[in-house]
Amino acid sequence: MTQEDITKMAKTMTIDGNTAAAHVAYAFSDVAAIYPITPSSPMAEVADDWAANGRLNLFGQKVRIAEMQSEAGAAGAVHGSLSAGALTTTFTASQGLLLMIPNMYKISGELLPGVFHVSARALAYHALSIFGDHSDVMSCRQTGFAMLASASVQEVMDLALVTHLSAIKGSVPFVHFFDGFRTSHEVQKIEAIDYEDMDKLLDRDAVAAFRARALNPEHPHLGGSAQNPDIYFQNREAGNKYYEAIPAIVQHYMDEVGKITGRKYNLFDYVGAPDADKVIITMGSSADVVEETINHLNAKGAKLGLIKVRLYRPFAADKLIAALPKTCKKVAVLDRTKEAGSLGEPLYQDVVSAFAEAGIHDVMILGGRYGLGSKEFTPSMAKAVFDNLDGAKKNHFTVGIIDDVTFTSLDVKEQVNAAPEGTIACKFYGLGSDGTVGANKNSIKIIGDHTDMYAQGYFAYDSKKSGGLTVSHLRFGKTPIQSPYLIDAADFVACHNPSYVTHYDVADGIKEGGTFLLNSEWTLEEMEKELPAKLKNAIAKNHIRFYNIDAIKLAKETGMGNRINTIMQSAFFKLANVIPADQAIEYMKAAAKKSYAKKGDEVVLKNYAAIDAGANAIEEIKYPESWATTTEGAVLAPVTDDPYYHEFIKPILEQNGDKLPVSKMSPDGTVPTGTTKYEKRGIAVDVPQWIPENCIQCNQCSLVCPHACIRPFLVKEGEEVPASFITKPAIGKEFAGLKFRVQLSPLDCTGCGNCVDVCPAKEKALKMVPLHVSCETEEANWEAAIKLPKKDVALNKASVKGSQFLQPLFEFSGACAGCGETPYIKLVTQLFGDRMMIANATGCTSIYGGSAPTCPYTKNEKGFGPAWSNSLFEDNAEYGFGMNLGTTHRRAKVADTVKALIAVDWCDADIKAAGAEWLLNMNDAEGSRTAGDKLVAACKDAIMEGCDCDACKLAREVVASADMLTKKSQWIFGGDGWAYDIGYGGLDHVLAMDEDVNILVLDTEVYSNTGGQASKATPTGPVAKFAAAGKRTKKKDLGMMAMSYGYVYVAKVCMGANQNQLIKAITEAEAYKGPSLIIAYAPCINHGINMGKSQAEAKKAVEAGYWPLYRYNPDLAAEGKNPFILDSKPAKSDYREFIMGEARYASLKKFFPAIADDLFARAEEEAKDKYEYYKKLSELE
Repeated sequence: MTQEDITKMAKTMTIDGNTAAAHVAYAFSDVAAIYPITPSSPMAEVADDWAANGRLNLFGQKVRIAEMQSEAGAAGAVHGSLSAGALTTTFTASQGLLLMIPNMYKISGELLPGVFHVSARALAYHALSIFGDHSDVMSCRQTGFAMLASASVQEVMDLALVTHLSAIKGSVPFVHFFDGFRTSHEVQKIEAIDYEDMDKLLDRDAVAAFRARALNPEHPHLGGSAQNPDIYFQNREAGNKYYEAIPAIVQHYMDEVGKITGRKYNLFDYVGAPDADKVIITMGSSADVVEETINHLNAKGAKLGLIKVRLYRPFAADKLIAALPKTCKKVAVLDRTKEAGSLGEPLYQDVVSAFAEAGIHDVMILGGRYGLGSKEFTPSMAKAVFDNLDGAKKNHFTVGIIDDVTFTSLDVKEQVNAAPEGTIACKFYGLGSDGTVGANKNSIKIIGDHTDMYAQGYFAYDSKKSGGLTVSHLRFGKTPIQSPYLIDAADFVACHNPSYVTHYDVADGIKEGGTFLLNSEWTLEEMEKELPAKLKNAIAKNHIRFYNIDAIKLAKETGMGNRINTIMQSAFFKLANVIPADQAIEYMKAAAKKSYAKKGDEVVLKNYAAIDAGANAIEEIKYPESWATTTEGAVLAPVTDDPYYHEFIKPILEQNGDKLPVSKMSPDGTVPTGTTKYEKRGIAVDVPQWIPENCIQCNQCSLVCPHACIRPFLVKEGEEVPASFITKPAIGKEFAGLKFRVQLSPLDCTGCGNCVDVCPAKEKALKMVPLHVSCETEEANWEAAIKLPKKDVALNKASVKGSQFLQPLFEFSGACAGCGETPYIKLVTQLFGDRMMIANATGCTSIYGGSAPTCPYTKNEKGFGPAWSNSLFEDNAEYGFGMNLGTTHRRAKVADTVKALIAVDWCDADIKAAGAEWLLNMNDAEGSRTAGDKLVAACKDAIMEGCDCDACKLAREVVASADMLTKKSQWIFGGDGWAYDIGYGGLDHVLAMDEDVNILVLDTEVYSNTGGQASKATPTGPVAKFAAAGKRTKKKDLGMMAMSYGYVYVAKVCMGANQNQLIKAITEAEAYKGPSLIIAYAPCINHGINMGKSQAEAKKAVEAGYWPLYRYNPDLAAEGKNPFILDSKPAKSDYREFIMGEARYASLKKFFPAIADDLFARAEEEAKDKYEYYKKLSELE
């Protein structure tokens, strides 16, 4: 059978790398033990979905998917399941893979054929990176797992099959890895392998042999024994023959898979000139980049080659040497990892050893690093690597960065466009959650499924949550696409958000005569002032065809709300000519009907109307020739003259971070705080406007604002403010003589509308208006407001109104519009931020709280503010506990110094008084600060220059330790995935240690950051990832478990339902001299709700009895009172009606109605039982 015959018979699929791996893993697995981590989670998610919908594996069963509490737990479950004779897999990456390492040694030592599919990702060194490199898999090369690398989505499908077959045949576990995001999330049209064909290759005898040696009491054996020095060494060597056999087994299955697919693989695949003199050796997606590059350069007469490493462990050195052309005299080895202090990175060392052991000494071998943290690797960089072999011959080089510190980097001197002729390249700038990415995935699927064209899609995101920048990179062509890098020369560019034209160089890289589509409400006349000169220049100089569409207006008119994706997708097909527009629109409508039919005809018709509108409302902009040279246009207002902003933050915000040199980086990864105020993203469509005459000055709008962009201000008569800065007399005797104003920062607002929704005034004191209308006056008003001096007012800080006059020390984060978590964090910083230390678990809270280049934690006028850091996901409680240990110990030393100082006979009387006062109040927040300030002042006054007496020496020590005098407020932040699951062991232990730490759990009831997977915080019933057919077990009662210690302060709170109870709980918890735990209900976009009413949704949760409120205060028990206070009344609204208002519950009813009725009834009964139990606790004498 020829390759052409095989291709004709092959079934194509348009999928990403994760789905390709899962497709094969599902076929060969009895069990998958899993835990969510980016970017591998989708593999487990699709497997869970297939199981829920009845897909069968090769053994005629649905795969049993088991979500564990951590990756360490998943690895333990994999080990146990394999020991019991079940073929088992897992999917993981990065820190998750590292947590599996202890069990990997056991699994390999026991010759168990498990398979770990790894979307390889960077490790957290100086900073966390969710993006791809080989740091994680290289940390496992010594575990005894065989390791097989895939370079593309097609290879993931093919080599995943080789991996499973080889593991079963060879009785050795495998890691099958591919590049995180670049391959795991790249969408490609590939040829699928059917289960029927896979089954033909499965060695059923090997499966039977594996099952026969499983643990079983009917033929028992003992595994995992303890051995003494007399035999351990010999036993380690006993498995050698299994590893010696693996290369031949893998090659055998590569050959067998090749017979089915027509695609030939070898352990080391050589491509390029048969007489090449220079060769690159690499693995992963970089292999496709290099192959595309050498094809391009060899066509021009070069003699270059590439060796793709497939089987990395065991490393078959003889096969590597055999793959190398005899003519090769220069080799460059590329590693996608960095091992500080080593002689060279892993693949380089392996290649050097292989050549040395083969006695080859006449080939120059240079090693280098590339692509860490998904840093781009392009044909231009591959060319630079080849050039280095002839030129500088720099060893241990880097490529793709500018290293101006240790000068390791190669110069990339030539732009190489290696994409095959006829490839159509398209870029789309979108706003996270506006549907752009989803629409583009749909476009790829339409083209892939309905034409013979090849399609590729890759989606680049910034670190913001929904509301961040997305850039979609789509390629289409008549030949397979081997371009795993971002588009730098585009035929078509679409900008889906008008604010981007001034923030980003959206026209960069558009080809001469290309097409540019803008979504805006502007006419040509308005574009003269709204478009920057640089964009106009690029459009006119490159003779770009320029089109505009007002998709926001069309979306509202067709009932799509703010979802512009369907309209823009239709416009793309109309303009891009990838396939005939009429056909594309027909396919789009068919897809819409399939997707939305269950929501009713009305929803389907709205989508049809949006599709038609997008195709028919495009306006070509006939721009003048003067645009080619104009210097007139929109200019972003300068935000600061801070050098750090201009040298570091601004280039990154403008998407030019790739150009920053090493010298601009802090070696330890630390960054200044208080920098989100410089972003001014302007991403909202509509923003709130204050209506002073309706305002009752409750300050609830400020409390609930997720981004701290609407705040109350007090103004004194005569203070300088703009004429538009309207105020009204402040209400309250403590505010006598002051004016009041609610002020918005329009460019920092995300337009969620929660402030308007919660306003309790009879006539709303806020209304939504278009952003541009607000900006006309409110930008200047905001600048005036934040410059107002603080007022010396006796505020009741423990009230809603009083707390909101305090400066938020958490502002303008990258959280989703309407986020339910950030208002809690903001409130805590208002109350305690000037003395807070925060340990933050990895998750949503760390991503919107600590993502480069800006920091939302900020400082007050004295320069005080939260000190924040993130360690890992799993160890956050211990990390925060360690912070507290260190701080407490250092303050104890200061106390010893103060005691010694005031004991000196001739010590100044003011120092003695202040020192005694500080010692008395050192563990009181206000008292320690007041006394500490007095003590430092007294010491400074009394120290005599040049005097070395005991008093002066000790006083100098006190002044040097001034930053330790105020009692610190230690907080530990994290989500429910951390607190209920992976970090629970640490959280429990820290609570049990009875130290003064405060833990805030933002409970969204799912793993929000990784996409909404179920956790032990998820109640009975809802659909979540890893619970596709509804969660079957009830929510863990974390609060009750903590209360069992008797000395832990515990509160369950909900801002939307009871703001006063929330503030009371937070202030009580912080004041309590022991451990505290606050569990806060946080509505989330993953719940499938209107995030513009997230606070109202939270209120419904309490009123329906879904989320009861309480406080458990051990101080009350010490007074002989009941420590448990139930702050919720019995449910006053229908439980079922509440949950059916959220898509996570409603979708279960839609797709699994019989299961839903049972689970919802159970959930409602569990909620009633819980409330009754709490009620009994509250009534105890």
